[in-house]
Amino acid sequence: MENKTYSVIIASKNPVKVNAAVDGLKRMFPEADFIPEPVSVASGVADQPMTGQETLQGALNRVANAKEIHPEADFWIGIEGGVEVITEELATFAWVVVQGREQLGKARSGTFFLPTQVRELVEQGVELGTANDRVFSHSNSKQKGGAIGILSHNVVDRRELYEQAVVLALLPFRNKSLYLKPQPQPQV
Repeated sequence: MENKTYSVIIASKNPVKVNAAVDGLKRMFPEADFIPEPVSVASGVADQPMTGQETLQGALNRVANAKEIHPEADFWIGIEGGVEVITEELATFAWVVVQGREQLGKARSGTFFLPTQVRELVEQGVELGTANDRVFSHSNSKQKGGAIGILSHNVVDRRELYEQAVVLALLPFRNKSLYLKPQPQPQV
């Protein structure tokens, strides 16, 4: 990526997601400057996505909706947190989608399992952030360290977990020739 300034639309106003997106971009492309613009857009999925596919679809939808509002940008980033049942336990993770002018990158964050009390609330229809706040007596944890911050005693926080996934979603941008689909050569 060139040493220039890029416009980045982040499909969320949550400071954790905004900072994760900007920090991931800066780590992968330290030579470039990024002007972030957080926007609030619909995910088009449930407030609490309950499968990996639904979570990925939410991130893809956020990017598409952000691009519709700001088609002039250089990048659009969507981050969607979700849960899914794995071996009778409730796991949580996020999907990150980065859309550029020519490429798309996707990555899933690390996954960890939630305590039984949190799982029970989520299964009753309570959004994960609200369930965490109730179980752990926190306030607005999803705009802070999140469940991972609470459970790891801030060894890892939500921003850090998402930042790593942003970095992974940027791999196609860092390795363009390996990821871009070759154009068909004209027949002579």
